[in-house]
Amino acid sequence: MFKHSLMAATALALVAPAAASAQTEIQWWHAMSGRLGELVGETAATFNASQSDYVVVPSYRGTYSEAMNAAIAAFRAGEQPHILQVFEVGTGTMMAAEGAIVPIYELMAAHDVHFDPQEYIPTVVGYYTDPDGNMLSFPFNSSTPILYYNKDVFAAAGLDPEVAPTTWAEVEQFSQQIIDSGAAPCGFTTRWPSWIQMENFLALHNLPLGTEQNGFAGFDAELVLNQQAPLIRHWENLARWQANGIFKWAGGNDGPDAGPTFYSAECAMLMESSAGRAGVMANANFQVGYAMLPYYDDVEGAPQNSIIGGATLWTLSGHDEADYEGVAQFFAFLSTPEQQAWWHQSTGYLPITQAAYELSQEQGYYEANPGADVSIRQMNLNPPTENSRGLRFGNYLQVRDVVSEEMEAMLMGTITAQQAADNVVRRGNELLRDFESSLQ
Repeated sequence: MFKHSLMAATALALVAPAAASAQTEIQWWHAMSGRLGELVGETAATFNASQSDYVVVPSYRGTYSEAMNAAIAAFRAGEQPHILQVFEVGTGTMMAAEGAIVPIYELMAAHDVHFDPQEYIPTVVGYYTDPDGNMLSFPFNSSTPILYYNKDVFAAAGLDPEVAPTTWAEVEQFSQQIIDSGAAPCGFTTRWPSWIQMENFLALHNLPLGTEQNGFAGFDAELVLNQQAPLIRHWENLARWQANGIFKWAGGNDGPDAGPTFYSAECAMLMESSAGRAGVMANANFQVGYAMLPYYDDVEGAPQNSIIGGATLWTLSGHDEADYEGVAQFFAFLSTPEQQAWWHQSTGYLPITQAAYELSQEQGYYEANPGADVSIRQMNLNPPTENSRGLRFGNYLQVRDVVSEEMEAMLMGTITAQQAADNVVRRGNELLRDFESSLQ
């Protein structure tokens, strides 16, 4: 964890900046590879070309987990970047690292740069604020998982290519028809199994992952996913579907094999982040359909709403005061409707400001790209509840690793779904208590 003893560095960072020298470098560590990484580069290049005082230097540092761990090590060595991209489940850990971060609401105010949280979509703001309602990091890329499907395979199997499955029963039915017809050997696969097949599954069915409002009300929260019967049933189904070929496990953590399995038409459906749209458009040599995630229609209240993923940009302390003027100006650039609309339309990430969403509508983007608003509609199916607002647990990077390990063991047939869930709770709660103890 970041050191908590750097309040002096934070205070220094917030002093009114001196005039920045030409071409002050702003180091930005991120976790976006492939096409998304290219778009990050374009973002920095556009900002750099818009002014002559600062140069934002993006640097890919591996997955979200790897980038965060690299930054922790760099901070201890005094070599931390100015900006670090941290995914949503790292929010609790970053919030606790008070001396190592420069909260964005303080940063922007100190440099007299416009920043109004009310301009952002409420579901995004709510996830990244402290108990007093202050935003601590910049909401750069927010996403939610959706269903992608191969329209060509659907047609070959005798299914209507314009109609996606809406329930898990239909996912099974459609998959079996696809396999029996020979249109594809596999029904569906998934990326991000913890995020999609556990966290979002519970949110869509309005069920708790943990106590204390899924951690928002305090770091003394405990995981309770093993008490949620619909989740146990779903995991049992995944194991059964894995055994009969309807489902294909693509690996834990980010599910690295899911994309290639879908692009090759081995599996007809893919559950993936809405931000995967850029990769899908670049790699799929077939007509792609977009739909909301399926749900069990016998669970009361389902579908509720999905929760966000993606990441925010955190400002790290310990740099020259003039540098932070550049960070503030870069965040202001990222907030403009034009830049936000371009990013949303290019990547599939949510338009995180109302102005960007309205601009995209005015530009005819949703009319020209059917399905591009699926993620927005799914996020807004119903007002969020304590179970569907999101989650905020410490050490959750490690908890997700545990989920991947236990789900894989279940899918390999070595343990039952209930045992897998029980193991996640037992091991996960140990990690939560370790984090809570570290704050004392």
